[in-house]
Amino acid sequence: MPNFDAVIRNGTVADGSGGELRDADIGIVDGRIAAMGRIEGRGAEEIDARGMLVTPGFVDVHTHLDGQAAWDDRMAPVSWHGVTTAVMGNCGVGFAPARPSERERLIDLMEGVEDIPGVCLAEGLDWNWESFGEYMDVLDRRPRDIDICALLPHAPLRVFVMGERALNHEPSTEDDNAGMRRLTIEAMKAGALGFSTSRTAGHKTLAGKITPTLKASERELAAIASGMTEAGHGVLEVISDWDDPEAEFAMLRRVAQASGRRALVSVTERYHQPEVWKQVMAMARAASMDGIPMHSVVAPRPIGVLFGLEGTQNPFSGTKTYREIMHLPLDARVKAMRDPDIRRRIVSEDPLEFSTFALLPRLAPDKIFRFGSPPDYAPRPEHSVAAMAAQTGRSTADITYDLLLEEEGKALLFAPIVNYMHYTLDTCRAMLSDDNALFGLGDGGAHVGFITDSSFPSYLLAHWARDAGAFPLTDVVRRLSARNAHAIGLHDRGVLAPGMKADINVIDLDRLTLAKPYLVHDLPAGGTRLLQRAEGWKATFVSGQCTYRDGVEQAALPGRLVRGPQSAAA
Repeated sequence: MPNFDAVIRNGTVADGSGGELRDADIGIVDGRIAAMGRIEGRGAEEIDARGMLVTPGFVDVHTHLDGQAAWDDRMAPVSWHGVTTAVMGNCGVGFAPARPSERERLIDLMEGVEDIPGVCLAEGLDWNWESFGEYMDVLDRRPRDIDICALLPHAPLRVFVMGERALNHEPSTEDDNAGMRRLTIEAMKAGALGFSTSRTAGHKTLAGKITPTLKASERELAAIASGMTEAGHGVLEVISDWDDPEAEFAMLRRVAQASGRRALVSVTERYHQPEVWKQVMAMARAASMDGIPMHSVVAPRPIGVLFGLEGTQNPFSGTKTYREIMHLPLDARVKAMRDPDIRRRIVSEDPLEFSTFALLPRLAPDKIFRFGSPPDYAPRPEHSVAAMAAQTGRSTADITYDLLLEEEGKALLFAPIVNYMHYTLDTCRAMLSDDNALFGLGDGGAHVGFITDSSFPSYLLAHWARDAGAFPLTDVVRRLSARNAHAIGLHDRGVLAPGMKADINVIDLDRLTLAKPYLVHDLPAGGTRLLQRAEGWKATFVSGQCTYRDGVEQAALPGRLVRGPQSAAA
C-alpha cells in the first residue's frame, strides 16, 4: 500500500517562509503535509519535480468571484496562476444580505462597478438567500478548484438596513449604525473574513448612480468595525479616491485603532494625482510601525484596459454607426468596418454619445498601444497610438481603427489606466519594494470583458523574480503565500511544513510565460469574458489533491468555503 496520498519528489522548495531554497520531497496524507525531506515511501500519486520550483499555494486577497462562485466550480483564470485561496466581496459590492426587492439594485451596482454583465448575473444567481449567513450556506454547498473566503460588503449591508436612504446617500442614524453593527456580528459568526467598503466616486451603476457607501461617516464605519471586534475577528478592506489623503487616512486609522482590526487599503498611481500613492503607503507604514496594522495592497504592473472587437468594449463602441453593426458576428463586423463609408462615419462620430463605458473618458491616445503576443505590459511611448499618428500624419482615430482590424478583428489594444504615468515599471517596483504592502488587486471575476489581471502571480514570478531579478525569488513566494495568508487570518496555509494544509504549486520557472489573453462566451446567458493562461505550471494541489496538471484541469474539486480565520497547524 502507498505510504502517502501523493509525493512530490526532487523539487527545489521555496517554502513560503522567505528562507533559502532547498531540495526536498513532500509527502501528503489526508490533505496535509505529512513529511518533507528525502522520502523513501511511495505515493498513490507521484510527481517528479526535478528542475522545478515547489511553492505553497498562493493567496489572492482581492477578487470579485462573488457571482462566479455561485454558478461555477472552476475559478478560472484565478486558479490557473497558482492561487489556491481567494478572497471575494472586495470594494463594498456583493450580493448579501439582500431582500428580494434589493436584488436588481445590487446587480446594477456590481455591473457598473466591476463590469460583470447584469444579464449574466441575473441568469446565474439563484438568490436562495437573504441573510449573509444564508448566502454563505449556499456557497458552502458547491465544491470548487480553490478555496474561497468572503468579505461582508458595505453596499448591500447599508441598503439592507437603510433602504432608499442608503441609495440617496443620506447619513446613517444611530439606529442604522446599530443595525449594521448587529448584522456585521452575525456575518462574522457565519464565517465572513472581514468587511469591505468603497469610498470612490468612480464606483457607480451604468446609469451613473454612485455607490451608496461613498459618503458613509466615520461613526458608521466605526460601528461596523466594532461589530468585528465583538465577533473577535475581521479585516477591513477599503478603496478610496484619496482626494484628501491625510484626512481620509487619519479617519481610517482611527477606525482601525479603535476596533483593533487590520486594514487593507488599495493603492495605485493615478494620473491626476501621481504622488498620492507615496503618501498613502508612507502613512500605512507609519501606522504599522505604531502597532496599528494597516497595509497597502498593490499591483505588480500597470492595470490596463484590453480593447478589441471581440470584447465588450472598444474605443468606438459608443458611436451611433458602430452600434448599428455591433450585433454582427465578428467576421461580418470586420467586413462592414472595412467599408469606406462605414469607416468614415464611425471615425467621425462622438465615441461618448452612446457609451456606457465609464473609463472611456480617461483613455488618451498616448496611453493606447498594440498589445501583441506575447503580451507587452511595458510598451514604449514611441509605440503609442499618439506617436504612430504623429509619425504618419494621420489621426489617432484612424490609427486606432486600423489596429482594431488587425488579425481579422482579433487584435487587442492595451490602455494602462494606472501605474504607468512615466512609461516605466519604476512605480510598480517602488510599490512592491515596500514590505508593508501586500501583493494583490488582480480583480479576478471582475471587468470580465476588458481586463484580465488574474495572471499577476505568474507575472510576479516570471518578470520581477526571474527576468528583472528585482526581488529574491523566495521573498516573492513568501509574499504571494504566507504573507497574504497571515494578513487575513489564515495561519493553516501559506507555508510548506509538516502539519500545514497541502496547497502546493509545482512550477517550471524557466518556462513560465504569459500567453495572449483570449475571449470566450461561457458566462451565464452567453456572456463574454477574457481568459489568460501561462505556460510553465506543472501542477497545483489544493488540500492535497491535484487540481491542475500541465495546465489541464483534473477531476478533483477539493476547494471549499473558508469560514473565518484559521489556526496554525498543531
